[in-house]
Amino acid sequence: MAAYKMGSGYSVPMTLFRDNRQRSVQAIQQRIAGGLKFDSGNLLVLLEGGKDKSLYNTDVDYVFRQESYFQYLFGVKEPGCYGILTIDVKTGGYKSALFVPRLPEEYGTWMGDLLAPEDFKNMYEVDEVFYVDELNDYLGRAAPKLILTLSGTNSDSGLTLEPPEFDGKEKYVTDCDLLYPVLSECRVIKSPAEIEVLRYVAKVSSDAHIKVMKFMRPGRMEFEGESLFLHHSYSVGGCRHASYTCICGSGTNSSILHYGHAGAPNSKPVQDGELCLFDMGANYCGYAADITCTFPANGKFTADQKFIYNAVLAARNAVMETARDGVSWVDMHKLAGRVLLQQLKDGGMLTGDVEEMLEAGVSGYFQPHGLGHLIGLDVHDVGGYLPTEPKRPSEPWLSKLRFARILKAGMYVTIEPGCYFITYIMDRALANPDIAKYINVDMFNRFRGFGGVRIEDDVLITATGTENFAIVPRTVEEIEATMAST
Repeated sequence: MAAYKMGSGYSVPMTLFRDNRQRSVQAIQQRIAGGLKFDSGNLLVLLEGGKDKSLYNTDVDYVFRQESYFQYLFGVKEPGCYGILTIDVKTGGYKSALFVPRLPEEYGTWMGDLLAPEDFKNMYEVDEVFYVDELNDYLGRAAPKLILTLSGTNSDSGLTLEPPEFDGKEKYVTDCDLLYPVLSECRVIKSPAEIEVLRYVAKVSSDAHIKVMKFMRPGRMEFEGESLFLHHSYSVGGCRHASYTCICGSGTNSSILHYGHAGAPNSKPVQDGELCLFDMGANYCGYAADITCTFPANGKFTADQKFIYNAVLAARNAVMETARDGVSWVDMHKLAGRVLLQQLKDGGMLTGDVEEMLEAGVSGYFQPHGLGHLIGLDVHDVGGYLPTEPKRPSEPWLSKLRFARILKAGMYVTIEPGCYFITYIMDRALANPDIAKYINVDMFNRFRGFGGVRIEDDVLITATGTENFAIVPRTVEEIEATMAST
């Protein structure tokens, strides 16, 4: 059986991608039955894979990572490819074809032995393999009545995936709009085979987080934790890629939601008495993990750190216990906010009616991001705001939600409540009388410079509840015991 495997890492069968193709073809067939005017002849799905990208105008390339929709359907490592599914709309049968670049002989000097089409066919378990320069002839023989290409706008980034260009395109009727929501919805519900890959990459990431937690101490640099995470993920787990730039914030940096970027590259020394918020996830065969651990640099929580950490943990636990098939994700965000506010009230930072505070948006001043997001082949996975799904809420404290759907069994999501003390947001809260009336100002101001806490798990939604794939210490006691062990 053909498979993707890095070293002793998980063996991902190519049947995973064959099954994804089958699911996608069935979904397209349902779309046809639902009103697409197409009753005979061949329907073609044509996708373009990712391309090599040079570092500006140099002859050095970025490390290639496959475009996610192409990965979903074909699982191909190489750049510069096309893929076609030829669907018989009457029978529902289909045939898969992969098109690979025809490389000149001298590439063998630089890139190794060149593979023949038959090698690619065996490697990826597709029906046919041709060279890219044969694509036009292939289409001529197939004589499709309609070609579906892929284009759509990502609801998180706002960037648009442009439809592929290919020789002879002007000769055919093409549709670049229908396919995007269909394939996106297919990607939302994970297959059993996908779930096992996600379970693996979450376990690799969890083990790496634990190593980092044991390693970090006052005096070490934030980037040392990043380096150790990446080393373990690759050397032990076979994860060549991270799913995103590692966020390794200590002290006030722990309140910067996407710290670790080029302008702030995890470059601060960790100080005694600070919290570390490390948000890191490995990537294996295109599938992502996204886990956040927050822990004290010296291995012992202060009273204030314990107060805020346990408030976030209570919110996380409430969602983990309540989320399941049929539950609204917006309601889960509200639940997390309600529990966080209650905890902060019980600890003396807030006063007043919790439901009134929730309605006023007070929780958004402590957690200015959504509860979590879909995850899969992209760390912020597709399917959040498709045309058939609920639109983004308009309330300011809900508008950062990356999706507002009703949960379904088979969805894979992050659950990541947080509580942050961000100077300008604190100032805005105190300047707004409708918010400030709920705040114990003296205690609130004591937390200036505190940083933040986030607890993020990777969670499979089931019919009866949740299954957490992030296996890391979560309680104060577990974290302190882990950091005290060798």
